[in-house]
Amino acid sequence: MLNVGLEKINFPYAYTEELKQLRTNIEFAGSDKKVFLITSAFANEGKSTLALELSRSFAELGKNTLLIDADMRLSNLASKRTGKSPAPKGLSHLLSGQVAMDQVLHQTETNHMYVIFSGRVPPNPAELLANKKMKMLIDWARANFDYIFIDCPPIKLVADTSIIATHADASLVVIKSEAVPRKIAQDVIKQLEMAHCPIVGVVLNQVKQKRKYYKNGYNSYYGKSERPAQTKKPT
Repeated sequence: MLNVGLEKINFPYAYTEELKQLRTNIEFAGSDKKVFLITSAFANEGKSTLALELSRSFAELGKNTLLIDADMRLSNLASKRTGKSPAPKGLSHLLSGQVAMDQVLHQTETNHMYVIFSGRVPPNPAELLANKKMKMLIDWARANFDYIFIDCPPIKLVADTSIIATHADASLVVIKSEAVPRKIAQDVIKQLEMAHCPIVGVVLNQVKQKRKYYKNGYNSYYGKSERPAQTKKPT
């Protein structure tokens, strides 16, 4: 097994709190759901960042977690988060039979978190994902990990995600705020439903938050402050 360090980003408080809430929702999705695909309608909506940070979040709970980068057409996970060039061998090498599992499975600096990068861009991504080696990989992952997150290509651009959906238990859809028309978002949901991959969550990403998130958020939760009112001194 290989080792790799993944760059950590200091996200705003609001992001980390929403991430924890999403993690809790996934835990309550049921013990029969272990394999989750993460996709979006188009590129640059934040799905890869969510896949990585969600995987790390589960690993920090002590859950053995595997992140599979299945965006073999245009992935930047390895180059942006590891700084390695060329990118390490990964999914495309494994599915094409060029390497064994121990040559693509990386243990990260976060305990319990493992990753398989996308590998070199192949000429036939959809065909590789449709072959029996992909099913063998998912079956192996189910037997060895508590949670598996698959970072998929944008579902409206290529057929890859619909193929992967046949192996997943559920899906998460990332939608960039004010960037994706309602009709397109509805089409994404329909595509996943047709692939019999239930959606456990739709993440509205890059939403403009109020500057006083902590104060406003907690006041709405707990109600008005119970601090006694100040009284004026007698004149």
